[in-house]
Amino acid sequence: VLGLDQPTASRARRLAIPVALILLGGVLLLVWWTGRDGNAIQYQTTEVTRGDLTVTVTATGVIQPVNQVDVGTEISGMVKSVEADFNDRVTTGQVLARLDTDQLSARLRQSRAALALAKASVMEAEATLLETRAKLSRAKDLEKKQLTSPEQVDTVQAAYDRARAGLERAKAQVTQAEAQVDNDQTALIKAEIRSPIDGIVLKRQIEPGQTVAASLQTPVLFTLAENLAQMELNVAVDEADVGMVKEQQAAIFRVDAYAERSFPASISQVRFAPQTVDGVVTYETILSVNNEDLSLRPGMTATADIIVQELKD
Repeated sequence: VLGLDQPTASRARRLAIPVALILLGGVLLLVWWTGRDGNAIQYQTTEVTRGDLTVTVTATGVIQPVNQVDVGTEISGMVKSVEADFNDRVTTGQVLARLDTDQLSARLRQSRAALALAKASVMEAEATLLETRAKLSRAKDLEKKQLTSPEQVDTVQAAYDRARAGLERAKAQVTQAEAQVDNDQTALIKAEIRSPIDGIVLKRQIEPGQTVAASLQTPVLFTLAENLAQMELNVAVDEADVGMVKEQQAAIFRVDAYAERSFPASISQVRFAPQTVDGVVTYETILSVNNEDLSLRPGMTATADIIVQELKD
């Protein structure tokens, strides 16, 4: 009874040794195969050819019109009508908006009445001068004949001098009244907001019935772009690269709106004034862009590659 389990234990030991050897061999084989793939040196060959090498400087910026004008008003008042809207093409002198002119017209009538009154005062002063001149002439004749006293002649002379001064004062009042009329007429003309350039309306910031005040700062009513067919790309070139960037160099830029398209440009100006943002110094560089198809719009963000050196063949 005590020896019945001995053959079973020896059989298990005999089976365990081959199984362990098989597992160990599998692990060694796996390690060898993995190490063989990871450390293997592979070569890829191709034929040597001649070509061009291009060195570029990359910079980002914003597309802007060449000439952008903010149109405001020099007078205050209520907006009576708006004659131009977003994207409208306008010409020089075209009315963009009109202000209410009731008060301006009343002020002009008042100044014209003051001018008429001043002119009447001139006529009155001229008549007084003629009268005192005649009295002075008679007084001097009587003095020669000793028919009047010198004191009386002096009195008439003083009246004549006052009449001349009154005439000059009246003429000055006419000049002042004319200037006021001109000022009120100009204000009435400026109640019509006109375009100073030929271009396109980018922004319209007024509505009919709105009151604009031009007391401290001229309010901006419209923003116009003169010619969207010619645009500018303002990019910031890092101080480490600005030494290689020069005018007339070619560039290619891309915008997010046309991911598959590249646009040509050329550098028109590299400005000397630095711009420092968060400790990074850059220099504003202007690129000229041809936009005849009007695909580019103001405010688009662009990434430009400026070609600073090319090696042919």
